Amino acid sequence: MANSKKLAPSNLVEYLRQRLVSLNTSGRRFTLALSGGVDSVVLLHLLLQLRSRLEFALSAIHINHQISPHAAQWADFCTALCAKHGVPIQVSKVHVARRSKLGLEATARSARYQAFAKLDTDLLLLAHHLDDQAETLMLNLLRGTGVSGAAGMPVVREVGCALARPLIEVPRATLMAYATQHRLDWIEDESNEDTAYTRNFLRHDVLPLIENRFPAYRQTLARAAQHFSDADALLDDLAAIDLAQAEHAGKLNLTILAQLTPARGKNLFRAYLARQGVPVLDTERLQEWLRQLLTARADSRVALGVAGLILRRYRGLAWVELDMPSPAPDWQMTWSGERELKLPLLGGKLSFTPASGSGMSLTKISQANVTLRLRQGGEKLKPDFQRPRKTLKHLLQDAAIPPWQRERLPLIYCADELVAVPGIGIDCSFQADPGEPALKIFWARV
Repeated sequence: MANSKKLAPSNLVEYLRQRLVSLNTSGRRFTLALSGGVDSVVLLHLLLQLRSRLEFALSAIHINHQISPHAAQWADFCTALCAKHGVPIQVSKVHVARRSKLGLEATARSARYQAFAKLDTDLLLLAHHLDDQAETLMLNLLRGTGVSGAAGMPVVREVGCALARPLIEVPRATLMAYATQHRLDWIEDESNEDTAYTRNFLRHDVLPLIENRFPAYRQTLARAAQHFSDADALLDDLAAIDLAQAEHAGKLNLTILAQLTPARGKNLFRAYLARQGVPVLDTERLQEWLRQLLTARADSRVALGVAGLILRRYRGLAWVELDMPSPAPDWQMTWSGERELKLPLLGGKLSFTPASGSGMSLTKISQANVTLRLRQGGEKLKPDFQRPRKTLKHLLQDAAIPPWQRERLPLIYCADELVAVPGIGIDCSFQADPGEPALKIFWARV
């Protein structure tokens, strides 16, 4: 493959051909993210020359962020350019909140990638280049990023489909020279000159100064990003090993977590949260969550929330659940023989499976209305003929059902008599006799 540092514009087609072949994508439908700027216009021009040689179907997507007053003109430019070359294009409008804790750039990026995730394509191609990689690494370092952020932008990643940046090792100057050589037309985003944006400040004011002292800074930073990427991959491998030991059925064993070194424990905890869909936490919050999990009293209720999720601890385990409001204590509903009841207010699904001679007696529950209710306190149940009737509180404790789940557990009543508690058992007086039609009861939390 050609050395990207010395890559001549005339060799870009062959360079891209080799990169696309090396990606070894399983499908042949390629989609270009076309902004209309010089980088994506050059990538389009290169792809058009390779379309027949590599036998792929090419389409494009243009994201209209609706921020610039010229946004509609840019969409029209991209549409016309694709029409000229027979490339189908999708123009996707996204809403970008101007006031966001993330900042306008990050919010726009998030909206853009949400649109990308909906694409029906085998490979999404972005025109990021070597200068973009250097800027991204500098930005992330200045934000105090971890190893993952310092790895910069990966060549390939998943965003709902495979995403690739085949020009990530090519300097911006080479792309500009190619565009000039082929007399390409492109659009200029006026915001790219506004140094109020941090990336533009680096691009126009800081990096030129660095280049004066370190002419090869782009390649040097890209090499550093690769080293960070390798380190990040090793941390992922280590986290996978630790998760195999410490995580089971979505629950994290805190005893195992506490036995690890602080750095390794933090790596495991970060990986566990990511697996559970928790957004990336800043360092201070991650440290605080870890401290509370490991140092709080055994009987304390640890409940740490973010983005509609809540991390809880109980009996040496931690797990993540949806953060739901508590149901009204007087909630109840009538059961009319349904085989399945979805109960979103309680966060679960109650199923009744036909059985014979084992389970809840159909004959006995047919004598009065059957209702579902919540705990009020003081309930008693005798699910075992050989043992005395016990309070539901003690039965729930014996079954290791966490306190916050007990308040959402649907109790089954016939008239005013407690018949069954999912996960605990059926009262002896309502259990089916041998050969008698019955129902098995299952409660699944979702």
